[in-house]
Amino acid sequence: MDAQLQTPGFIPEGNLTSKIAHPKSNDILVAAELSSSSLPVPQAHPLPSTLVQWQDTTGAGDYFSDVKLTPVGYLVWFRFPVKVYVARPLDQAEASPSIQRFENWVEAVLQAVQEWGVYLPLEVIAQPEGADISILRSRPPLQASLNRETGQFNLPRARSAETTYEFYLCAAMDTNPEADTGELQGTASRQIPQLNATQSEPVLSQRFTIQLSPDQTVEYTLATARHELGHALGIWGHSPSETDTMYFSQVRNPPQISVRDINTLKRIYEQPTRLGWSLVSQPSREE
Repeated sequence: MDAQLQTPGFIPEGNLTSKIAHPKSNDILVAAELSSSSLPVPQAHPLPSTLVQWQDTTGAGDYFSDVKLTPVGYLVWFRFPVKVYVARPLDQAEASPSIQRFENWVEAVLQAVQEWGVYLPLEVIAQPEGADISILRSRPPLQASLNRETGQFNLPRARSAETTYEFYLCAAMDTNPEADTGELQGTASRQIPQLNATQSEPVLSQRFTIQLSPDQTVEYTLATARHELGHALGIWGHSPSETDTMYFSQVRNPPQISVRDINTLKRIYEQPTRLGWSLVSQPSREE
């Protein structure tokens, strides 16, 4: 399940890509690309309380029509809090200029997480294992494209960020009820598909990786992190309005998360998705 969403002219965001997951110890893996007939039937999940409570009284509208569908539908999170890992310096006690720049990067990224945490429950974790979203301090790789007319490869300009996702299967009962304290960023309680005690089929899940360049100013690191997190939380597309944080191009004064951004996010979470539901059982060849 490969997909790529090009973002012409927007340096901080770069490309959006997806892929099948690589093995991890606690995953039940997709051994081969799934056929459409075996994918879960799309269903809607309950809205987290933060989005239930969200009401736009301004009539600002949204840009839901610009959100891209994926092979599994909309990229909705179904377990909360969403666990976010943010890369940190290996030696945080060191006081070198490079470590200080790293710490400034971390502070900007954590601010972006906090801002989105008002609208969806997020939890920052200390280790990458178990993260739903991993935010790394690294330069996105350059991806050359072949010009079929000239036969030459075109090298794009350096990008400041890239967001990718991957699908995998995880155990349906792999949850931690004790994490549902209501004291994390955001106030919604954990929402998971309602399963019977005998229902143990794995469910289709997702994880995201965000690569953020270390070469931006603190202001643009914050703006880029805010934008990329919007993608990772489900807004797999761009706004045509420069007053939205999900605007497709860089602007001189980066906007905050807007009413239109949240209106769009809420509409996405109201849609049916294949994520969070068990695969469709296939009949045996002997039947």
